[in-house]
Amino acid sequence: MADGYNHNVEDFREEEYPMLKDAIYLDHAGTTLYSKSLMERFMSDMMSNLYGNPHSASPSSQLSTNRIEDTRLKVLQFFNADPSAFDIVFTANATAGIKLVMEAFRDSKGGFNYGYHQDAHTSLVGVRENARASRCLDDEDVEHWLSASESLVEENSESAVNLFAYPAQSNLDGRRLPLSWIPRARNSSAVSQTYTLLDVSAFVSTAQLDLGDADTAPDFTVLSFYKIFGFPDLGALIVRKESGAILKERKYFGGGTVDVVLCNKEQWHAPKGDSLHESLEDGSLSFHSILTLDAAIDVHKTLYGSMERIAQHTAFLAQKLFDGLASLRHANSEPVCQIYSQRFASKTTAKIQGPIVAFNLRNSKGAWVSNTELEKLAAVRKFHIRSGGLCNPGGVAACLGLEPWEMRKNFSAGFRCGAETDIYSGKITGVIRASVGAMTTVGDIEAFIAFINEFYVDKATPQVVTEVSHVNESGQLVVESLTIYPIKSCGGLDVPVNTDWEVRPEGLAWDREWCLVHQGTGQALSQKRHPRMALIRPVIDFDEGVLRVRYIGSVEEISVPLSSNPAFFESVGGTQPSRVCGDAIVARTYAKPEINEFFSRILDVPCALARFPAGGSGFSTRHAKAHMQKHQKPKTSSSRPIQVPGTFAPPTPPDSDTEIQKRPILLSNESPILAINRASLNALNDEIAKVGGKLARASVFRANIVLSSPQSEDQEPYSEDHWTSLQIGKQTFQMLGSCRRCHMICIDQNTAEKNDQPFVTLAKTRRFDSKIFFGSHMCHVPSKSISKTSQFPTIRVGDLVTIATQDI
Repeated sequence: MADGYNHNVEDFREEEYPMLKDAIYLDHAGTTLYSKSLMERFMSDMMSNLYGNPHSASPSSQLSTNRIEDTRLKVLQFFNADPSAFDIVFTANATAGIKLVMEAFRDSKGGFNYGYHQDAHTSLVGVRENARASRCLDDEDVEHWLSASESLVEENSESAVNLFAYPAQSNLDGRRLPLSWIPRARNSSAVSQTYTLLDVSAFVSTAQLDLGDADTAPDFTVLSFYKIFGFPDLGALIVRKESGAILKERKYFGGGTVDVVLCNKEQWHAPKGDSLHESLEDGSLSFHSILTLDAAIDVHKTLYGSMERIAQHTAFLAQKLFDGLASLRHANSEPVCQIYSQRFASKTTAKIQGPIVAFNLRNSKGAWVSNTELEKLAAVRKFHIRSGGLCNPGGVAACLGLEPWEMRKNFSAGFRCGAETDIYSGKITGVIRASVGAMTTVGDIEAFIAFINEFYVDKATPQVVTEVSHVNESGQLVVESLTIYPIKSCGGLDVPVNTDWEVRPEGLAWDREWCLVHQGTGQALSQKRHPRMALIRPVIDFDEGVLRVRYIGSVEEISVPLSSNPAFFESVGGTQPSRVCGDAIVARTYAKPEINEFFSRILDVPCALARFPAGGSGFSTRHAKAHMQKHQKPKTSSSRPIQVPGTFAPPTPPDSDTEIQKRPILLSNESPILAINRASLNALNDEIAKVGGKLARASVFRANIVLSSPQSEDQEPYSEDHWTSLQIGKQTFQMLGSCRRCHMICIDQNTAEKNDQPFVTLAKTRRFDSKIFFGSHMCHVPSKSISKTSQFPTIRVGDLVTIATQDI
């Protein structure tokens, strides 16, 4: 038909694919399905003939050998490859073919430089571990290299050959990459000879691989036949003979690949040399699987006619799937699917897009729907799809916007391939993939779209919940500033204006994740003993994924990765326990001398940088100690604060908090988040001014959040003593009690100089039961509704603050 749909499939599918009864199979990019005719013909052949192991003169062995060579020719013809220009090496799968190429290049004199595209399958990526230098390239990088404006790898060596590898089609989102890169790479080798390795595994399942022109063909092509025929489980490496000499550099030899081997008094061997495949097919061939290819090609042609017809059929169905998923809308008109396969709208779709739709789901509030949960429900309803990273690390990172440091941090937090949790810090870590094959029907596509519509489209418009304002008589507050302290007791980092900052269970993101520990005692260092720590200034560079650290007055700078890179740490066995605020912990100590010497020189103390892991257990777990003080009595509208002679503040900082709840913290002293009230600071400075003391800056209290009122005269000092909760922007926080203070607040955070203020004045005005208090501990209260903001809770400077004086 004009639309390309092959209606014949509906006529023979029930007979040829009985395993599809009651099942919707949309994982053809993993493997397509084998037909009944193929399996019957295979069984008949096995029962009718006696096939022996090749490499022998017996009749059964010779029969296998002859049939294998006939099949080898038939496979080359299937790909329109001239046997005089190409040879085919049978392998276990495409990955085994890649390893063969890698071994030869690794063993070649001078090694090799390796460039691979970011859409490469993990098996192509792994080749980099054996290269002299390697680089992951996106489209723009490839074009720059082919135009000779830059080298294939950053550390290019003139003595090494280049190997450039990429997939003909991404197994993640179906995007088809330019085959024109191959002749361009061959013709633009100005310094080092460049070979090309093309992974066609995803491409050949629904498209014709045409190797008719040896001049434009890849040097090495790898594939798996089960992607085309469903069976056998076999792969191949197709070698362009003109480029095959380098494969003979491989040092390893296996059984069947040599003519003579000496072992006793001499160590020497003579490899077979009549053909490339003879010297590369190690050990006994999977001869039964190879013989099956003969039947597979014939049956495939009988059922489907040609690969071109399959291409038209699958392109039509994939377009229908894309259109159907893209049209789904929640009742509030928000899209249900975020689709990453974006080339279906092109007039030349078939050339640039394979029959794969990669997507994720969002609910009507914009929150991600867990892929693992969808796959569980799909399995119950007998839909066969695939989700996760799909062995395409560069592609999934690019389409989901995952930076390397984020992926490492997710790994440190427990993320693994196949793990249940797949949403971290508001970002989903994988995709859902629905892929179409030759035996897919319109009914399959319609059923899957109906499944998504039934379970994942919100039919009712979500109610917009208007927060009830419990603003007390002191007026409205806003967030004046946000500050984090990446390294405990060191300088703060102000969050820029107009920047959303993540709120985690342990506090603000990146707050007090690192500390400095004494190399002898393991004790965490503090400004109380080492005031110069205030001049150590960390900066987070998200673009590079590092924490940069400088010391005021010095140009020297060090950097450590934001991710927990194991290469930077001491071995687990060499990690000694440390103590933070009386708690015994096990922090991971950095091993690199240049990092620890940097801090030791500044402080004149033998110390090391350490990191405390979030979400740990045992000694790697800390919990908040803050609680409401017994004199923080709830404020009522019928009473006014009692003025204590000689003070301006009510004698407030609350009955002990009876709620026993473990709230995780990292290296902060007592609670996840510390806030101060600008009105209280102003009142404190008024008292300090009366005695001629040095006025206190907000920074000396090392708070994460400073709250202020646009009309400062409207905010009552120390009203925070009576707050039970805050609404900051869209996030809710529970108050945990007043912050007990020590003389560390007397250290000027800009000069590291000590003073007696503001501690002396606080001792006169904010002392309760012999303890001095200023500021409020608080923690984030997760939202009970699943929304985009609840999966990635953030606050920012300027957010409005609503105060509650009743329990939430």
